[in-house]
Amino acid sequence: MAIAFLRDDPLPHGAVEETAPGVRRLVCNNPSAFTFRGTNTYIIGRGRVAVMDPGPENAAHLSAILAATQGETVTHVIVTHTHRDHSPGATALVAATGSRTHGFGPHVTPPDQGGEGGDHGFRPEVMVPEGGVVEGEGWRLTALHTPGHCANHLCFAMEGNGVLFSADHVMGWSTSVVSPPDGDMTDYMASLDRLIARDDATLLPGHGPAIRDPKPFMQALRTHRLEREAKVLEALTAAVMAPVEDLVAPVYGPLDPKLVPAAGRSLLAHLLKLEREGVVRSSVGGTWLVA
Repeated sequence: MAIAFLRDDPLPHGAVEETAPGVRRLVCNNPSAFTFRGTNTYIIGRGRVAVMDPGPENAAHLSAILAATQGETVTHVIVTHTHRDHSPGATALVAATGSRTHGFGPHVTPPDQGGEGGDHGFRPEVMVPEGGVVEGEGWRLTALHTPGHCANHLCFAMEGNGVLFSADHVMGWSTSVVSPPDGDMTDYMASLDRLIARDDATLLPGHGPAIRDPKPFMQALRTHRLEREAKVLEALTAAVMAPVEDLVAPVYGPLDPKLVPAAGRSLLAHLLKLEREGVVRSSVGGTWLVA
């Protein structure tokens, strides 16, 4: 199933837009094959505000955040997950504002072997569990633990305006990388089903523009993942026995070479899910075969 990706995002780096009632957005100048035009940083509220996902260590982006909140007080720094394009900027922002960091927890698995990579230095001062509330003057967020892209990934539902901050679990510009061991396809699909069951009016993702009609978009993402899983099984059946790297081309087709390692990681995530379900099994030398 073709996904109608959203790739029109003209907001200049360092500029600020009001993307939803009570929410402003800035885009860090860290474009890549994994981050689109850069990481979205959100400013929540007015006067006494929260900053969500301050991004990587980037002096220009820190300056843009401070300029956008000039005359206001940053009371909370919220991190949706510990990937290096989202959380490292928290240290300098806290130092500049005297605020406190909030997140699910530290990055506990070994360094990623594909995708953005883990930020092993981040430790939230305030741990936010499933269902936890983070609130300030005129705004209130409820946390949803949505593992899959990252084990400590949180989405946040904002009270009163129909907004869900979907971070990197659902993005309009592309599918999310799921890179084991921290990424988990079983968890990803369960978390996606949880979001589909909600009735949020707008998703504000970690990269790219807002998703204004999210339910059919997420349903298309779900169908796409299941179709990809079927292609993995088809390719493995045809190969009889194969390592992950030999399955990337038949499953994904031609790819930008920079994306091949990440595609291999997501393919491995599919195989691990299918192994749990008893459909495939791993064998000697990192090879896989149908069970």
